[in-house]
Amino acid sequence: MDRLPGFRDFYPEPLPHSDVWSADARQYIFDKWRAAARRYGFREYDGPPLEPLELFTTKSGEEIVGQLYNFTDKGRREIALRPEMTPTLARMVAAHERNYKKPIKWFAIPQLFRYERQQKGRLREHFQFNADIFGESDVAADAELIALLIDTLRSFGLTSKDFVIRLSSRNAWQSFYNDTLQKTAHKGANEYEFFQIIDKLERTDPSEAEKKLSALGFALADVNAFITAGKPTAELEAILTNLAARGLGDFVKVDYHVIRGLAYYTGVVFEAFDVKGEFRAIAGGGRYDNLVKLISAGKVNLPALGFGFGDVVLLELLKARDLLPKFDAKLDVFVLIEDENLRAPSLNLVHNLREAGHTVDYSLTPARPDKQFKRAQELNASFTVKLENASTVRVKNLVTRAEKTGSPDEAPRLLTDC
Repeated sequence: MDRLPGFRDFYPEPLPHSDVWSADARQYIFDKWRAAARRYGFREYDGPPLEPLELFTTKSGEEIVGQLYNFTDKGRREIALRPEMTPTLARMVAAHERNYKKPIKWFAIPQLFRYERQQKGRLREHFQFNADIFGESDVAADAELIALLIDTLRSFGLTSKDFVIRLSSRNAWQSFYNDTLQKTAHKGANEYEFFQIIDKLERTDPSEAEKKLSALGFALADVNAFITAGKPTAELEAILTNLAARGLGDFVKVDYHVIRGLAYYTGVVFEAFDVKGEFRAIAGGGRYDNLVKLISAGKVNLPALGFGFGDVVLLELLKARDLLPKFDAKLDVFVLIEDENLRAPSLNLVHNLREAGHTVDYSLTPARPDKQFKRAQELNASFTVKLENASTVRVKNLVTRAEKTGSPDEAPRLLTDC
């Protein structure tokens, strides 16, 4: 029986086939994400993978339903697998924000699901590092979040030669939109539709983009001139100054091609791209000051911002740059049980070594000594340990071949000394 299209099987390394994914690489990425977030003082949260469908349509409109795994459950509730984490987070924060001092700095690593066409860098499920700040309107929070994204990417060995954060502003685009409409007095304009066109501008044929923009009262030449000028707003200047003070100025540039098509963004927006342009956006985010108010039906109003950083494109980038470590299964100790009369005390030895913090394995059933030793080598064990009798243990370093003996209670120390 095959897995569903767009979903992944994760196997321990070495991988049995090129069509499966590495559970070791996934854990490596999760560890890096968590370590970076905690260095910045972010706390981990989580939410349910199933949510009321209304949570997502409230935020993104009915058109998102076509991209979801949604169904009616046995309680006749309309529900969906989460396609993103931000609505869940906004719901959670709105419910209990009074219990937390501001600013709230939280992160999560959810698995997300979207029913859409598979393509390079995009599957129907992925894991994502989400980091968000609530309760701070100053652009210092935007700079802090972007710095976290930069340092997370750097923790994988990536440099300014590998990636760049393209920084933009919905406020700047809103001003351009309003000023143009004031000059032209065009009646066919639609703000959401305009932002969608700009979001896809780099991937759209110029003649098609010209036609779509013209229908809304805009000229492609004016749009391109605005992007090319790239004049930073005051908020963008403040962020650039903040990041430069940290020594991170080389990782960010103003680029008004970035607009983030989602309607809920309200201010600074940004996306991370590989410098060579070989992959989709690595990460993206921005400020969404109105979402908590929308989700809570006006009961709670908190400024907010965040980013999402998926594992699929990141893995492709790390492989392309040869930055994934070699995931060798490694065992600290293999306990040899050559005398079945000593199995019970050997099991006690196994347990004590594990309690001391060592990774330990042994033969579950009786086996010849040579077969047990071969298994120790297959598991890449650093040491073998065996009871020679009830009161004597022998430790052997499989790299140096050095050996030491002592009492069973001394086994953890002998591992250090041998």
